[in-house]
Amino acid sequence: MSERKKVLILGTGFAGQGHAKAFRDAGAEVVGIVGRTPEVVKKVAAEMDIPWYGSDWKEALRECRPDIAAIGTPGGAHFEGAMDAMEAGCAVFCDKPLAESGERARLMYEKSIEMGVKTAYAASYRYMADVIHAKRLVASGAIGEPREAESISHFNLNPDIPFGWSHRIDQGGGRLNNNFTHLLSIMTYVLGDKIVSIDGETRYDMKKAPVVKGVHNFTERRNFIPDDLNDPSLEWADVDAEWSYTVMARLESDYPAAAPVSVLFRHGGLVPRFTDDHLVFYGSEGAIYIKGHYGKGPLYLWDRKKGEWTLQETPADITASLPDIEDDTQRNWTHLATLFVKDLSGEKVEPYQSFEDGARYQEIIDRIRKS
Repeated sequence: MSERKKVLILGTGFAGQGHAKAFRDAGAEVVGIVGRTPEVVKKVAAEMDIPWYGSDWKEALRECRPDIAAIGTPGGAHFEGAMDAMEAGCAVFCDKPLAESGERARLMYEKSIEMGVKTAYAASYRYMADVIHAKRLVASGAIGEPREAESISHFNLNPDIPFGWSHRIDQGGGRLNNNFTHLLSIMTYVLGDKIVSIDGETRYDMKKAPVVKGVHNFTERRNFIPDDLNDPSLEWADVDAEWSYTVMARLESDYPAAAPVSVLFRHGGLVPRFTDDHLVFYGSEGAIYIKGHYGKGPLYLWDRKKGEWTLQETPADITASLPDIEDDTQRNWTHLATLFVKDLSGEKVEPYQSFEDGARYQEIIDRIRKS
């Protein structure tokens, strides 16, 4: 790698800080960070030792002259930041969802083509070690002809978490934007990227949420649930984002199969789980079961001839190919950031998702919501 790539971060919360760590781990130089609240961005910049900070994104692009813009704000704030960065000639790394609507996501993809810039779309849980292992097993014929797959998850989220971007579709909220994007990415990674058909339905089980000041980091919102939800002075806001969904898809397999693979996605954001969340891939000769909603593991293989499930250890070369980071989200961001930086530096890397995928996913989400 000749010169270190310069990275400018948009967003000071969980994702923004995570992107900064990811690009540093990838060997890039984080030259600046932008946030909407001056005192917050100043504090984060000091804590992370980032030299330039401010609240004006266009000014930051002019002053920092980055090679890469990393967009780590809520989904409803991705569009303008990414468009400005591409106009400035930057490569763009953007978290999911790409935008709050398929129309704007498509404009972002078209802008990347117009400007000739590379992009990365961070629906990055496809980089879980056991998901990579599952892809390898399917490709080797371990389950025979791929036929069906399912993703089942129940999060039991507290319905009284304070009102914020996750409650509003126009700000990139909803379970389709922030859960389904990862799961669709996993399924297409393991089975095949061509989506033959897809449709579904959503449930809007949360009608209102309490309004509480001081919530900045998405991961800490539970700490701000009011002690007295019956307080007459407590303000409540309307919620328009979905909290559960059921989606059915058919994917054309990358491997020999007589028909497209049927895939079921079932997610309940507010309901309790009785047994483990899981991913399963069924074939003519066996099946793969991965415990955990995003492929956390462990992984089990069903052999039709033996008639039993057997625990499969993750191959050492897969573990070695991923960053040595305990936190799953951070490890996945870092892996994708590393691929992106290497690609921009002229090194050959495995294919990764771009704004083309992000736009396609957002148009699918729009369709499901309209159903």
